[in-house]
Amino acid sequence: MKKLKIAFLLMSMPFFSMAGEANVTWKDFNDYRDVAPGNEVKGAYHKRVAKQFENHLAKLAGQLPKGYKLNVTFVDIDLAGDARMNMNDVRVIKPIYFPRLTISYNLQDRKGRSVARAKDLVLKDMGFMDKMKKGREVSFYYEKHLLSDWFEEQVLPKAK
Repeated sequence: MKKLKIAFLLMSMPFFSMAGEANVTWKDFNDYRDVAPGNEVKGAYHKRVAKQFENHLAKLAGQLPKGYKLNVTFVDIDLAGDARMNMNDVRVIKPIYFPRLTISYNLQDRKGRSVARAKDLVLKDMGFMDKMKKGREVSFYYEKHLLSDWFEEQVLPKAK
């Protein structure tokens, strides 16, 4: 993994919930595969992506037993769709532009022991548009769905 650059988004940021805790670490957003903003200002968009993902992981960590810590590093991000820089500057969502997140994570129990971990785990959903959306429309729906599926399938079972 490339050495992380010092930036305001690089810091490990803890987010506390009623039970477990999620700590998220970011690389420089300019090093990620695709977090292009479409019609937003680049810096503000990157902050919004970070906040949305951090809040979602904090919500997921709330399902962990008290004292557990989930440390997640986003190694690479390729958001669903493709940003088209033309007169409209929009993100076009098509099946060929599926979401892909590469993460490293470590789940620690109350005593700080690692109970689950992975390095450079690739989360992707090549059939993301073939599924019915559940709930209301939210920002980064497809990426949050990837994180939720990963959490329910790989993290939560290790915490019980």
